[in-house]
Amino acid sequence: MGLLRNAVDAALELPVAPSFTRLGYDARARLDHWRPVDSYDLSGRVVLLTGGTSGLGHAAARQLAACGAAVTLLGRDLGRTRAAWEDVARSTGNEQGGVLVADMADLVQVRAAAEEFAADHDRLDVLVHNAGALTADRRTAPDGTEATVAAQVLGPFLMTSLLLPRLRSARPGRVLTMSSGGMYGAALTVERLEMRADYNGTEQYARAKRAQVVLNEMWAERVDPAEVVFHSLHPGWADTPGVRESLPTFRKVVGPLLRSPDQGADTLVWLAADDEPLGSTGRFWHDRRARSTHRLPTTRRSDTPELRQRLWDWCARTAGAPVPGTPTP
Repeated sequence: MGLLRNAVDAALELPVAPSFTRLGYDARARLDHWRPVDSYDLSGRVVLLTGGTSGLGHAAARQLAACGAAVTLLGRDLGRTRAAWEDVARSTGNEQGGVLVADMADLVQVRAAAEEFAADHDRLDVLVHNAGALTADRRTAPDGTEATVAAQVLGPFLMTSLLLPRLRSARPGRVLTMSSGGMYGAALTVERLEMRADYNGTEQYARAKRAQVVLNEMWAERVDPAEVVFHSLHPGWADTPGVRESLPTFRKVVGPLLRSPDQGADTLVWLAADDEPLGSTGRFWHDRRARSTHRLPTTRRSDTPELRQRLWDWCARTAGAPVPGTPTP
């Protein structure tokens, strides 16, 4: 039976469309007999989730709170973030957790939010990096970095480093990064990570997502998995406000095959709740299975130890992050 499940999974994974749509989700949920996410008891667990005002982040926050976790939502706008948290509390009956305000592209605000959270909590079980958007026009963060890179690479890198002591207190803590299948088409780059005159929102997003996945692996090399595990994932194609606003043509074409936000958030919640992800670190997941981070030879060739180290050093220097510098044996 295991061979059959693996064969079906591989057949779904090879062509992108069946794997990323709700067809892949439905088939894998049945074949692998997924445990429903609402069956987990997360009472006593502390979760900090960025980008939880809508879409996948809001769905994940609601599911985690329904399981009993104390979920703190971090967002850019106080009104929207508070409204989202109140919706989670009202729909689940769980009023634990709270709200933090910070723009993940603003490193000063990220630092202040991390310090505020650490002052109020002696442990952090799950840190979820979910904030991010695909924008058509080039924007600049307060420190001068391109805003997509600042919000999705530097901000999470800094927040992880600052909250590492609280994550270690959970033993093990979990750091989960919501990436995108779009990163499969992007090579690893440092010099061209920030697009300038050649700016293209979709390509910039993909480059940032590739960097996220690489940094996830590098964090895992540097932190004892008995203390903190690191995993990244992609949700497939889900019908979210971000897709509706940024990719309207794509949404029109794919239409009813898009996953619901709850389906897109399923693997994220599973990674936060289940024991299986504690048995490994630094992996990339889709539909509750670890996946390769490369589909193209060009991206594989770009992923060299030297370029990885340059990315790590650039993030640490630019973000001013106190980070472990040497991989664990």
